Amino acid sequence: MNSKKKGYETLMQAVDNNTGGLFFLDAPGGTGKTFVISLILATIRSRCDIALALASSGIAATLLNGGRIAHSALKLPLNLNTIDTPTCNISRSSAMGKLLMQCKLIVWNECSMAHKKSLEALNFTLKDLRRNNNIFGSLMILLAGDFRQTLPVIPCGTAADELNACLKASPLWNNVKTLSLTTNMRVQLQNVLHNFPNNC
Repeated sequence: MNSKKKGYETLMQAVDNNTGGLFFLDAPGGTGKTFVISLILATIRSRCDIALALASSGIAATLLNGGRIAHSALKLPLNLNTIDTPTCNISRSSAMGKLLMQCKLIVWNECSMAHKKSLEALNFTLKDLRRNNNIFGSLMILLAGDFRQTLPVIPCGTAADELNACLKASPLWNNVKTLSLTTNMRVQLQNVLHNFPNNC
């Protein structure tokens, strides 16, 4: 089965089951990650449910419909690296607090650039807002990215500091279910166009 179709069906089944969970879509550039994420967001929103689209960078956020920068949307502390147990500055009565209590899915694109404490802060906040002690308050979280690319930037830090700040160094990573996209659609499309008869 096509990896994109299989990934979409697996993720939508998890959303429909309403059991929550932490998923990671491992997708190198050109494999159709944005397409799959956009399709999932559109499907959920077409049912009049709420799906929140976040990204670690502004450019990645613009690629998703309704995408926002994670640090701004979740009101994360600026000094994540120096706080032992950071939390999102979101109250139950705020607009974002109400949205997080009602949404069915949070997508976090380019998560490989995020500090592990940002995910831990979201976990703590969702448990508090939703009054549910399960991981992320039983809300489904879809992380997407490629750890072959940029890792978290630690000012004046060493390579070891960057690896320690990576999401894979967080205890939450033990709960991740990984899905992979492998076929490079850009290369495949280029090959198709290259082999297309010139007289057509």
